[in-house]
Formats: sequence, structure tokens, C-alpha cells
Amino acid sequence: MDQQPDRSADPLRKRDTAPAVRVSDQERDAAVDILAAALTEGRLEPHEHAERVGAALSARTAAELAALTADLPAPRPSPEERKRKELADWYAEWRHWLGGLLVMSVIWGVNCLRHEELDFYWPVTPLAIWGAVILAAALRPGGGKDDDTR
Repeated sequence: MDQQPDRSADPLRKRDTAPAVRVSDQERDAAVDILAAALTEGRLEPHEHAERVGAALSARTAAELAALTADLPAPRPSPEERKRKELADWYAEWRHWLGGLLVMSVIWGVNCLRHEELDFYWPVTPLAIWGAVILAAALRPGGGKDDDTR
């Protein structure tokens, strides 16, 4: 009887485990930043921080880095990052408003061409209400987001 070779020892055979993903210096630096934030928040003791930073700098795979920061919450965004995101959201709202302006104006214009006379510019009402809501949300103190008084 022919004996089949043991394929479990074959190094070319696919394994059930996912391959380890190598990390870059930038990813190591990001992990060190998370550890530094945890130290300043008092979540890590100085000696534990030093051990984890050393392990992060010598980590080769994403799994090794993830294990170092798994028990830590994600750091809160800085005030500059929050302000930048709020400004980007503000511009996005106005881009949507301009899109609405364009769509409603085209509908109004086609309707005027169809009736062969200038009708009342009805888009002014929804656009004014929409713009007032955007302005009111921007002028509201604190915006109700990221409130630390919980």
C-alpha cells in the first residue's frame, strides 16, 4: 500500500491562521502617541508606559501593536482637531445647501420655460429656512457635541 506524505508538515500548505501584517514606523509612532496620551491621563504608570513603549518600538506585526493598546481607550481628539472637523462639517453643510439651490433653481427655471413667463421664485422659502437652520446650529453655544459634563 502506498503511503501518503504527511501534508500537515508541508510549509507551503495554507494555514488556517491569517498572515501577520508587518507594521510601519508610522504605525509604531501612532501606538507610542496613544501610550503617551494614556500616561498623561493617568491610565498607565510610568514604568508600565516605558515597557509598552519599548515593546511598541520593537513590534513587527499589527497584532503585537494591538495587544499593547487593547486595554486603552482611543485618545480624545485635540481641540484643534475638533475645530478642524467642525469647520469641515460646516463647509459640507453649505455644499449641500448649494446643491439644493442648484436643483431647485433648475426645477423653477424649467417650470418658467414651460409656462413661458417668470413665476415667483419659490426656492427662496426652503433655501432660507435651510440656511437659517445651518446658521442657528453654528451659532448655538457648544453645539451639544463632545460635552464633558456627563
